[in-house]
Amino acid sequence: MDLDPELTALGALGGFFVLRTGAPPRDGLPTLAQAYAPGPPDAPSDAHEHPMTVRVRKVARSLRASEDRVAASIAHQGLAARLWSVALGCATLYGHVPDLDPRLLHWDPNGSAPDDLWLSEVRALPVEALDTVVRAGHLAPLAAVLTSRYRVSGRLLRGNAGSALASTVRMVEGWARAEGRPGVAECARALAAGLFTHPDLARTIDPATGRRRSCCLYYRLPGGGLCGDCCFDRPPGRG
Repeated sequence: MDLDPELTALGALGGFFVLRTGAPPRDGLPTLAQAYAPGPPDAPSDAHEHPMTVRVRKVARSLRASEDRVAASIAHQGLAARLWSVALGCATLYGHVPDLDPRLLHWDPNGSAPDDLWLSEVRALPVEALDTVVRAGHLAPLAAVLTSRYRVSGRLLRGNAGSALASTVRMVEGWARAEGRPGVAECARALAAGLFTHPDLARTIDPATGRRRSCCLYYRLPGGGLCGDCCFDRPPGRG
């Protein structure tokens, strides 16, 4: 099935999968290419702040995070989940991947979760481009800017990316079971298996347990506990 101009099929999968198309609702929203660009850590006013600074601060305030690197990790995982969901959802439902060139994706860094994204032009790519579109096109430059600006561990960010991909597959599987479409679930699993062979994603998730091999630091938030796939059995430092 060809990609339709509004990617309407994604809506059935849930909020993380929806991708709005066309112009963003207001002027001035940055592209993800701008969000991945290097820039000074601080700026004199909100109007000139780097998009990643705006997003990390938004997450920190929403979750009462006292450490920027914790907020950066949570922001990273949320955006990674959105990108995997859009791309894998299209791959399984349409048999094509949309071109998610960061220059075509507008983002509201001060928006709520899931991240607000608008794709300015819908262009179909073959399913084989999935890794190039998401991991190489987005997750690599996203990790680079977060590591540079917030000193977040590369291993942690790779774990976030693997965890987000595994979570996306589980959501697709759940929808496929409910809709009686086992072929969609099989396709999602097969595509993810191929993605997990890349060194950036390989060994991020324990195949025997489904648990990740690094921690996203969520436990360091006020009232935060362990995620369902956490590598820890109990929060560090709590006995």
